[in-house]
Amino acid sequence: MPMSPFNDRARVDALEKVLGRPIYAADIPLDRMLHAVTVPASIVRGRMVVLPVEPALSVPGVVRVLTPDDFPSPSEPSGVSHGPPPPPTLTWDIVYRGQPVALVVASTLEAAIQGAEAIRPVFEEEPFSAIVGSDGMVRDGGVEDVSSGDTKSALADMATVIDQTYVSPTQHHNPIELLATIAVWQDGKLVIYEGTQRASGMQHDLATILGLDPSLVEVKSGYIGGGFGQRGPTQRQTAIVARAAILLGRPVKLVMPRSQIFHVATYRPLSIHRIQLGADANGRMVAVRHDAEQEQSRLGMDPPPERYHDAPPRVYDIPNYHGTATYLRLDRQNPGFMRCPHPQPAMFAFESAVDELAIALGRDPVEFRLANDTTTDPLTGNPISSRFLNECLIEGARRFGWERRTPQPGSMTAEDGTLIGWGVAAGAYPAMMVPSIATLRVRADGTSRIALSGHEMGQGIRTAIAQAVLKHIDIDPERLEIAIGDTGAAPQHITVGSWGTAGAIPAAESAAQRLQERLTELFEGAEIAGNAHRRLAAVRRPFVEVEIVETAPGQDHGEAMSALRAGGYAVGGPEYPGFTAMSYIAHFVEVRIEPRTRRIRVPRVVSIADCGRVVSPTTARSQIYGGVVWAISATLREESEIDPRYGGYLNCDLADYVVAVNADIADIDVGLIDQPDPLANRSGVKGLGEVVLAGGSAAIANAVYHATGVRLRHLPIRIEDLL
Repeated sequence: MPMSPFNDRARVDALEKVLGRPIYAADIPLDRMLHAVTVPASIVRGRMVVLPVEPALSVPGVVRVLTPDDFPSPSEPSGVSHGPPPPPTLTWDIVYRGQPVALVVASTLEAAIQGAEAIRPVFEEEPFSAIVGSDGMVRDGGVEDVSSGDTKSALADMATVIDQTYVSPTQHHNPIELLATIAVWQDGKLVIYEGTQRASGMQHDLATILGLDPSLVEVKSGYIGGGFGQRGPTQRQTAIVARAAILLGRPVKLVMPRSQIFHVATYRPLSIHRIQLGADANGRMVAVRHDAEQEQSRLGMDPPPERYHDAPPRVYDIPNYHGTATYLRLDRQNPGFMRCPHPQPAMFAFESAVDELAIALGRDPVEFRLANDTTTDPLTGNPISSRFLNECLIEGARRFGWERRTPQPGSMTAEDGTLIGWGVAAGAYPAMMVPSIATLRVRADGTSRIALSGHEMGQGIRTAIAQAVLKHIDIDPERLEIAIGDTGAAPQHITVGSWGTAGAIPAAESAAQRLQERLTELFEGAEIAGNAHRRLAAVRRPFVEVEIVETAPGQDHGEAMSALRAGGYAVGGPEYPGFTAMSYIAHFVEVRIEPRTRRIRVPRVVSIADCGRVVSPTTARSQIYGGVVWAISATLREESEIDPRYGGYLNCDLADYVVAVNADIADIDVGLIDQPDPLANRSGVKGLGEVVLAGGSAAIANAVYHATGVRLRHLPIRIEDLL
């Protein structure tokens, strides 16, 4: 299949969003809807011994209160995540503050809230440890090291070594759409409306938790109002709401308040990175030791800390790499995958160390990175399938005007004394792919429908799918239905890790090409004018349909498809047979620091990405803009604050969890290399949504150093750090 460039196209879902149609889970209108509110635990660890439900039942409008006794014995969910411990139902045992202990269901939301507030459980509390470094924290280093070469010997021989520790804080996803579930039990079948990145996985998890056959569960997630990894696991509320709908025989809706989401949903764990980076007498980087530690619940396993070593070894030509990983186990809910989950903190640490090494050697930070280019994956010895990081650095430097930078820290100032700093950093993220089943039907009546795996989180996957289909077949784009996020339409892989495009687009392209071939065979060379619909009508054929299956390079077809159909984890890459695939980016940042208040501003950023073939230029650029905004926010604003006395989050709303706003964002210039990866998949695409955040924090921190001469090795960077 040719990998020719795609034309640009406006977002296909823009109109229905502007019109405010009910496309999100909480907006689905259903008759006889009941409303639900959970009751959170007020302790961190222990057991609930008394749960008085009578005060809630006396509230007018309250229909029922569900307790742990209303649930079957929980079984372990399947799929990519174990979910927050204990299993996602109601239980008497408490393992983190805010854990739901009861569900109040009422005819109105107001009655449900009043009923939930009326319940006062009694707990037997046990000692707990909620923050890193507190008594009771357990270090769990039972994770396999990642290694290539002989790092210990190489570091001992280095002429220059940087040995520093970098810290990234606990941070929370804050998508605008709150976690919301509507559950409907009708005619012996359970239908769930919920914004999820893992519809089939949720389907099978719910079947296991509730003792149902998976064929009796259907999950519909047409649109998500922001995911960023938080909606990958099955949420704690979903099975609870589903059980209420089964018991009451009416639709039940729960929209979780943001303060509760902070306490029950996943988050980015605090991580600590010690980097030892050495250069030889010729100034080449030769060896790295990277020791990573991260927060984790007592029993959780995701996100695995060894994944901090996915990106740093594959950025430069460093033959000796040794990475270790350690869990720091605490009494909190599970952390999870948050956009660019491992490379965001890992590349902050690593690219800060690279900058420190370049300065120690008296080298320009851009020239130093260019000089350490590579085409080989040191962890496997395989070639990197496509790599345009140097092109990203060169183009970014050109657009940014890097040649005007003076190297001495504090040497660039504005007329009013404002300190100016310029920083650069690179980023990388694994390019992965998942299997997909795509069914494309084109009808003579002017409509078309493609059903396949994928979830729309605002990133524009529907637009990319439309691009892939319309590139190969002439149909009416206004009447093309794209069915994704729906287990009733097709098995749904989890859409995370920047593999959504690689999972959907090769399948969509293949289906469109095959359908076009079927049309050619059907018309047998007859000259019939018009698009595919008109030509079908001319030969009195009501429709043509094809179904295709795509898997990642080297995947066992049967195993991959079995995992997909079972809602499991069926991901290929980045280490494929014979090659490694990675996406890359380069960030150039200017900061301006006021001389008295030390307030930090970011007036401009240039970011250039290598994500293989760009399927939808409009939405791809949007991904980079969003990633840069998030990098500014994560570097200068965001931190979840945990109360060590009570184990809860103190800033659990958007008033106190500070994020970047319009006043913090100025000029962002983005660019795309748009060169296809010839090996990764038939469309030549690599991931983009995650890599845009990689290296962004380091570029800002490096710019702050250049402006002030102060090297800050923790996030977020705030005014008090520069006073």
